Amino acid sequence: MRTLLALAAAVVLATPALAAAPWETDSLPPALPWKGKSERLVVKADDPWITPSEVTGLTATPGYDETIAWLKKLDAASPLIRLEVFGKTPQGRDLYVVIASKDQDRFDPDKPLILAQAGIHSGEIDGKDAGLMLLRDIAFKGKDDLLDGANFVFVPIFSADAHERTSPWNRPNQRGPVSQGWRTTAQNLNLNRDYGKLDAPEMRAMVGLINRFDPSLYFDLHVTDGIDYQYDVTFGFEGEDGGFTRSPAIAGWLNSALKPSVYKALTKAGHIPGPLIFAVDDRAPRAGLFVGPTGLRLSNGYGDARHMPAILVENHSLKPYRQRVLGMYVLLESALKSVAADAAGLKAAIAADRARRPTGVLTGWKPSPTPIGTRAFLGVEYETFRSAASGRDEIRWLGKADRTPWQQPLFTSTATLTLTPPQAYWAPATKPEVIARLRLHGIAMETLTAPRTVTLSMARLPGAKLAARANEGRVGIEPGKAVWETRTVVMPVGSVRVPVDQPLGELAVLLLEPESDEGFFAWGFFPEILQRTEYIEGYAIAPLAQRMLDADPALKAAFEAKLAADPAFAANPDARLGWFYDRTPYSDDQYMLYPVGREVAG
Repeated sequence: MRTLLALAAAVVLATPALAAAPWETDSLPPALPWKGKSERLVVKADDPWITPSEVTGLTATPGYDETIAWLKKLDAASPLIRLEVFGKTPQGRDLYVVIASKDQDRFDPDKPLILAQAGIHSGEIDGKDAGLMLLRDIAFKGKDDLLDGANFVFVPIFSADAHERTSPWNRPNQRGPVSQGWRTTAQNLNLNRDYGKLDAPEMRAMVGLINRFDPSLYFDLHVTDGIDYQYDVTFGFEGEDGGFTRSPAIAGWLNSALKPSVYKALTKAGHIPGPLIFAVDDRAPRAGLFVGPTGLRLSNGYGDARHMPAILVENHSLKPYRQRVLGMYVLLESALKSVAADAAGLKAAIAADRARRPTGVLTGWKPSPTPIGTRAFLGVEYETFRSAASGRDEIRWLGKADRTPWQQPLFTSTATLTLTPPQAYWAPATKPEVIARLRLHGIAMETLTAPRTVTLSMARLPGAKLAARANEGRVGIEPGKAVWETRTVVMPVGSVRVPVDQPLGELAVLLLEPESDEGFFAWGFFPEILQRTEYIEGYAIAPLAQRMLDADPALKAAFEAKLAADPAFAANPDARLGWFYDRTPYSDDQYMLYPVGREVAG
């Protein structure tokens, strides 16, 4: 505790260099005044189970070692609490999960289970300290009845290596805690962009945890950036208020059962709940808000695709840390009550969506230029000023709640492509990293123990090219337009057949279709198809091309049309000869061919 108290005291002291700096180190806008009934959740200073953050008045957060030591102590003292290791970080730290249950090792299948993770972005660590308080109160403060109707599984520090890359200077847009962790992992990966591709060991461990517990509700706990506003706790999900969703029954339950009860609890405790806030333009706060599908890379989009109720929580970064932690506590507690109150309804909604077999899967989302409606918005007063530094007008928030709600236009995205699911996909044994990730997701498949000849519809991607820049540790590939062809291929031992008629079939479509903007191809798992490995010399193809022109009038007409339509092609001798090479039996028939095929019904 002594280390954390010293850290909290250090909030008024800067490093020697910064202490002498002539400019103000804290340039955040004024905080809106706040006092809520949730203040009663903080125990007295002499309580034997005070959490490390409460020791500091909820101004600082404990380090990894202190957090785990406190949880081990709680585990040893309470039969309701069990601490387990579920993974390991690249720097060798154990990833811990806390299981709070009255069911011991055999969970009641009719009892809903909430899985909440804190610190996926470990500078945004409100959930950790709120979770420790809630677990303490379940164990010792009379709130064990929360476990009568639900089980609670809690990951206190998801991105543990980044949690220990802590500094008072890590998040300049956030008010507390005193020292904050880093956004990305030790491998510089953003875990909240990794749900689909599963590059990070931390995310692979988390998806294993999801498969193990099959949560009835999944919480991803964050702190947002962006504009100022009155809300302190915001959260959302795919399908909120009638938006797009791949899980309509789940969205219906979240809208009608969970959201109203959690809003009510937060309001009663003195907080201001609201939907997720993403401004269209942070420098023009009244320009509108953006709502829309998030994709597989993010928690709520991934949950939606696998038909797992998933909530993205974004506490507001400009609210004091104490206020944010208490709001997160109320949210988690009220969610446990909500799922217990309508366990049957939630279970039925999940079952309904997992039984869906859509005939079309939307992808390729692009922002829509016109709003789809308006939303009342609790804003904060602001003014603009001309910045000598930027040379443009900038925003200055004034720390005063605007008494008149803003009517904000709402913008969204629309799909540009509809994918038609096949009966099954075939992935060759030559792509073990893709097959391994499919298994990690829990997607059912058949693995060949003997070679099998199959007829497949396969995509050739003549316009595919590497993305202009790296993204999340990968160089993606832009697929261009797929040209489909039917091929008979021999799939070797170890290849897999992935049927789409399964609860995770829609997830399989999004991962395996070459034109999916969230698929393995888009993430750059198949760069080898872009490379030619056999060639033909000019002295061989030039006379052959002439014979082809002389023998085939249709080919000659097509070549002349290409010359007329494409000046760059006409001026490139190698491209011209390559055009003929691609029309000979010598050409590599697997060049630009995506090796995952769609099963052709026989």
